[in-house]
Amino acid sequence: QAQLVESGGGLVQAGGSLRLSCAASGRTFSDYTMGWFRQAPGKEREFVAAISWNADRLYSVDSMKGRFPISRGNAKNTVYLQMNSLKPEDPAVYYCATGPSAPTGWGVAPRYWGQGTQVTVSS
Repeated sequence: QAQLVESGGGLVQAGGSLRLSCAASGRTFSDYTMGWFRQAPGKEREFVAAISWNADRLYSVDSMKGRFPISRGNAKNTVYLQMNSLKPEDPAVYYCATGPSAPTGWGVAPRYWGQGTQVTVSS
C-alpha cells in the first residue's frame, strides 16, 4: 500500500519561509513524478509544482515559480517544496502527490496522495 507523508507545515510570518517535505513508501515509485498541490478553505485544490523521477523536468505555476522551488531527494522517494516570501494568499493545506508522468499540464497524473500539511501565514 503506497503511503505519502508530508511534514514541515506550520505558522510563519508573511515574508518568511517554510520547507515542506514528503516521503513516499510502500511500493516502488520508479518513473513516478512527484508534486505538490494546495487547497485553501472554500477553494478548489490547485497545482503548485511537480518534478519528474530523474528531476530533469520541472512543472510549476507561473505565479509561484520563483518563490516555491521544488526538488527531489537523492533517494528519489522524497520531494521538497521550499516556500519563500510567503504571502497572505498562500495559507492552505499542502498535499503531496505522486503518479505517472503526464506530458502536459501538471506533468503528473496523481495516483497517490498524502494527508496534507497545514501552512498558515500571519500578517
